[in-house]
Amino acid sequence: MTTVIAVIAALLAAFCFGVAALVQQTVARATGADEALHPRLLLDLARRPRWLAGIGLDVLSFFILALALAFGPLALVQPLASLDVLFALPLIARRQGRRLTLQDKAGAVTVAGGIVIFLSVAPPSGGVKAPSLTSWAPVFLAAGALSAVTAVAGLRVTGKARVIWLAVAAGSVYGVLAALTKATVDVVAMRGVGALATWEPWALLVCGIAGALLGQSAYSSGALSLSLPVLDTLAPIVAVVIAATVFDEQLAHSAWQLGLQLAGGALAVAGIAVLSRSAIVAAETVSGRERARARLGAVALEGE
Repeated sequence: MTTVIAVIAALLAAFCFGVAALVQQTVARATGADEALHPRLLLDLARRPRWLAGIGLDVLSFFILALALAFGPLALVQPLASLDVLFALPLIARRQGRRLTLQDKAGAVTVAGGIVIFLSVAPPSGGVKAPSLTSWAPVFLAAGALSAVTAVAGLRVTGKARVIWLAVAAGSVYGVLAALTKATVDVVAMRGVGALATWEPWALLVCGIAGALLGQSAYSSGALSLSLPVLDTLAPIVAVVIAATVFDEQLAHSAWQLGLQLAGGALAVAGIAVLSRSAIVAAETVSGRERARARLGAVALEGE
């Protein structure tokens, strides 16, 4: 029964994440990419009611994710919660007045099939509650280094490359954020209000702020249908690695099960790659360039 609750809550969180991302990206894209990775970006967005509504839905998503993590292991919940692209893509297509193509549908089925294989061969189980800070140290160093390097790389390029690099930076932080959510839920369950005296909730807060800045920077730099597949590829990979190494969750009981799980993961990644090449991505990229040209034209007219 607990697994059923975890699965349903994770899928509901994925739906809310997808809708929230669409709302936030619509507003963030209008700001342009000039404020990427600058705290001013969040301050500017915070003055826009529609973006705040998206953030409110995001917060709701994290509470639902926390509920899922209270009933299920991280390696089970996060891959399901990362299926938000399957909910967001049809909404993006509708916004563009387009229909999903056969390629889009095949990519979506491939992603879902890969996740099903990964989880059904040997459902993740076990694990420790509230791992020590020492166990977390390598995670913080590795994820922090990956995020910093890719964020800097994103600032040095433009167009699709910037979106991808910033999404990689955000995705690594999102994976850590999901793991810290799991740790915080466990600490709160054990200590109640006393959890505020532990490091986990405060690390979650810092990670959440960093993730927000990186995620909104990716959103403001280009198409959501390009950034979201990257986020949904990297975040669950990071989370599953943390689940196995830090939380000591059991992923497979034999070599053949592990092989099938890796194959399922690879299939899901391949499906996300297919979705990233969708005509919807191309249409969003073109419309983004048109908006950028319009802004430049307006600036030029004001200067005359």
